[in-house]
Amino acid sequence: MNTIHPTAIVSSKAELGNNITILPYAIIEDNVVIGDDCTIGPGAVIYNGARIGNRVRIHQSASIANIPQDLKFGNEESLFIIDDDTTIREFVTLHRGTKDTGFSRIGKNCLLMAYAHVAHDSVIGNNCILSNGVQIAGHVTIEDYVIIGGLTPIHQFCIIGQHAMIGGGFRAVQDVPPYILAANEPLEYKGLNLVGLRRRGFLLSDIEALKKAYGYIYSHSLNVSQAKEKIVNELGDNALVKNVLEFLGKSKRGLIGK
Repeated sequence: MNTIHPTAIVSSKAELGNNITILPYAIIEDNVVIGDDCTIGPGAVIYNGARIGNRVRIHQSASIANIPQDLKFGNEESLFIIDDDTTIREFVTLHRGTKDTGFSRIGKNCLLMAYAHVAHDSVIGNNCILSNGVQIAGHVTIEDYVIIGGLTPIHQFCIIGQHAMIGGGFRAVQDVPPYILAANEPLEYKGLNLVGLRRRGFLLSDIEALKKAYGYIYSHSLNVSQAKEKIVNELGDNALVKNVLEFLGKSKRGLIGK
């Protein structure tokens, strides 16, 4: 049974799961799908194109699947997908995709804190945290287990690698490789995200291999191509190091600090 406050405006065309709570003055448009056990907070607006999973909590005045702030957008149909067990805090703004990809997406078990923004055609992985006021531009990819500190903007088309952590109040205009800490202005490599890696059960041998790999990548005497060659020859059998090499292969904006 769903609980819908009488002041909420819910389209009869929206597809609602079971045990959904919709609080006062929320608005849910036609082309919306919401899974089971969700909460839609007061004053939240769920626009056409929203696809919301199970056990998602959306707090007051959040804006979900609004049209992109992209002058090329031609009112084409597109989606914003929120996967299971994710929490969207107050005043978060999430914009659906354009014809370039057709969707934007947030993965499972993520937390987007107050006033965070995710623009069109961006994809956020699972178990990510965007702190208060984080601003994600269009066509950004954020891999799993990333934490971004408050008020940090991410430039369009950047990639943030898995298990990376970016400090608050900085800005990312290049790609941030996986497993690292990034801080300072301009943003730079500040070592591995050791606390996060240890909390998630990474082996000491893997951490040491990553530390050695990044020692080559951020060596002043090596360029990235030379660093990759040494890493392949010395550490190429390590699965996590292979992830780093794959990231280097798909980076188009260049790495922070290089």
